[in-house]
Amino acid sequence: MFKRVFSMSCWILFFIAVDGQDSHKTTRGVLRDAAKVLKVLIPVGVSAALVLWLFHKVDFAEIRTVVRQGVDYRYIFLMMAITVLSHVIRGIRWGIQLRAAGIPRIPVIAESVSIWGAYALNLLFPFLGEAWRCVYISRRESCKLSTVVGTDIGDRASDGLMIGLLILLMVAVARPEFDSFLDRYPVGEAVDRLISNGDLWLGLFLFTILLIGLDRIFRKKPLVHSFNASVRRIWSGFSVLFHMKGTGLYILLTLGIWTCYYLETYVCFFAFPFTRTLLENDMGLVAGLVVFVFGSCSMIVPSNGGLGPWNIAVMFALGLFGISQSDGAAYSLVCWSFQAVVLIASGVFSAFYIMFSRRRHKR
Repeated sequence: MFKRVFSMSCWILFFIAVDGQDSHKTTRGVLRDAAKVLKVLIPVGVSAALVLWLFHKVDFAEIRTVVRQGVDYRYIFLMMAITVLSHVIRGIRWGIQLRAAGIPRIPVIAESVSIWGAYALNLLFPFLGEAWRCVYISRRESCKLSTVVGTDIGDRASDGLMIGLLILLMVAVARPEFDSFLDRYPVGEAVDRLISNGDLWLGLFLFTILLIGLDRIFRKKPLVHSFNASVRRIWSGFSVLFHMKGTGLYILLTLGIWTCYYLETYVCFFAFPFTRTLLENDMGLVAGLVVFVFGSCSMIVPSNGGLGPWNIAVMFALGLFGISQSDGAAYSLVCWSFQAVVLIASGVFSAFYIMFSRRRHKR
């Protein structure tokens, strides 16, 4: 029953954003629909394949034993509360960018709903949530969608910068574990080869030069001109990061978001007997950083809310500190499942909030 309510709420969120649009089945429309289907099927396939691999690699009898007997759920509930707090902070931070882009101030609850709804939709279809929250704000405030998209890109660019800084910090304080990952796992070896592949970086540089050249040649064509106009609006939304008011608060909120994210991983160390042993060494801060960074990097893989890639990345990271695959799988599955409960509940709340707020506005 709860699953049905969640699914209905997610579809309500989606249709609220796109209602009023006509669809014409031209050849281009069919191709576009096929591309949309592939965007859904590929991430779902990735998640399914990695979950099957996970089932093959671990002993689920041991995982059931851990879940039934070895979990202190007080810390799991604390992690869930921190997750909600991180989303509220993210909504407030995005509000600063929106106001800098010329969009009127919106209530904190609406800012939070834009994040809660986005994360809930990402559980069903990867990256759909990002598109939805931009459409939601654009329709709610009657502003240019491309400007809102620009602020969303700036929002994610800030996250990318933070992940880069955290990777550097991890390499500095946990170099032995990082080197062990590069040497011990095929994924680590592939990452090492990718980073050191000069041909790849040269090819990316030449491809960029080619795109710039084609843009200069065909910039007067209507399609290219329209595309460039949209890019300029996106850039205007993104560039507010460099000249907006409240930059200090924006940086403080960014640190708050990523501190919450780190604590979500670290707090769960107290919930399991095998991860509590990691707390004996430097209070488990380094181990928490490594697990957190590995999990964050896995989110670049398209999947449903991180299911599959995040679990395996966390298993790899815990394995670097001597945690068995079954115990690592138990940790990742419990943490992911209870975070998903938070996203489901907040997504349902967001759907009802939007419906009631629209009814109130009509009255």
